[in-house]
Amino acid sequence: MKSSSPKTAASNPLNAGSALPRLPVWQPFRGPFQRWPHLTDLLIALLMFFLTLLMWSDDDAHEVLALQSFWDVVAFQCAFVGCFALLWRRTHPWQVQAVILGATILLELGLPAGGIVAMAVSLYSLGRYETNTRASFIAVVATLIFVALDQSVLVQLTAAGTVTVMLVWALWYIGRRLRFRGEYLRLLEERAKYLERERNAESERAVVAERTRIAREMHDVVAHQVSLMTVQAGAARAISRNNSEAASKAMASVEAAGRQAMTEMRHLLGVLRPVSDESTLTPQPGLKNLPALIKQVRQVIARVDYEPHGALEHAPTRVVLTTYRIVQESLTNVIKHVGASAEVCVSVRAEVGHIAIRVRDEGHAAAEQPMVVQPIDGKSNGGHGIAGMRERAELLGGFLRAGVVDGGGFEVYAQLPTGMGRG
Repeated sequence: MKSSSPKTAASNPLNAGSALPRLPVWQPFRGPFQRWPHLTDLLIALLMFFLTLLMWSDDDAHEVLALQSFWDVVAFQCAFVGCFALLWRRTHPWQVQAVILGATILLELGLPAGGIVAMAVSLYSLGRYETNTRASFIAVVATLIFVALDQSVLVQLTAAGTVTVMLVWALWYIGRRLRFRGEYLRLLEERAKYLERERNAESERAVVAERTRIAREMHDVVAHQVSLMTVQAGAARAISRNNSEAASKAMASVEAAGRQAMTEMRHLLGVLRPVSDESTLTPQPGLKNLPALIKQVRQVIARVDYEPHGALEHAPTRVVLTTYRIVQESLTNVIKHVGASAEVCVSVRAEVGHIAIRVRDEGHAAAEQPMVVQPIDGKSNGGHGIAGMRERAELLGGFLRAGVVDGGGFEVYAQLPTGMGRG
């Protein structure tokens, strides 16, 4: 059964509450030590206090539990403070170890009781949660010295004393290794999150770049074809009464330009379709399509000279497409701003390391001014066409100049690097 879409679920409040939350594919296991740390520490402190009293009841110091003297009360308080200091074992590990070690030293020196079982948990916490490596190492060394002196390991090496010293070191070392492993996993998790953010950002940048490219291509296609259609439709209207045959040919040209625009727009929008759609894709226009473009423009402008030079067929595909679009947009601007009376010269020259493009119309400029490297503003002359052409050229590492030249004409000149012909 198909699941309802988010829009349907949002519009139907009865089904909105029954939708199950989406869970990640993998979730790390969280035990009680991580879910309820304070409650866990309290239970551990109570258990250590109970085990300490149980250990005392089996020793010769079982009379301490009767609390008949002042020193019995002091010993009981040392055990209580040492065990319940574990409540702060995660936030202040070396301080807790110091408190438990001090209480143990008091019990061993003069009080009628044994040690504190909480020492084992404190040693593990010292290695596991202490961020200051020096403090952690000093605390465990002090504990080792005390245990070695208490077990008389330095005087007479015994199996029980050696095992006790090794147990103290092992508890601290296990906690330390678990801390290093936790830090390593945390770094891996942070790196995974960073890579995911970078992947999402890269995907967004790719989407924006593709949208910009499609918008630029759509502008070039629509502006060129619509300009041709507008001029030809106007000419057909002007001569329709006197020369119906010529008007019919002009309208046929309008129809052909419209069909070509539809074909190119369908090709551009085809990239937005799902991959499962089986559609035939036509290749992008290139330098071999320039003669057809010039022929099409000659139906509107009487004189259009095209001069190709050099081995243009060896240019990279991206340079070929950009060259075609620059020539197309330049001719479109001539049609829009000059009209059918313009005289245009198009030159595409393959030189060492680059392709030089020059599109120049003779006269009919609005004003005379020298050509500049930073050309006219896109909003005042040519709309976004010149800005789009310059952007195309700069994306390939080239440049584009556009402006009024001496004699009243307007010229667009661009150089696009090809990466060929250089040692």
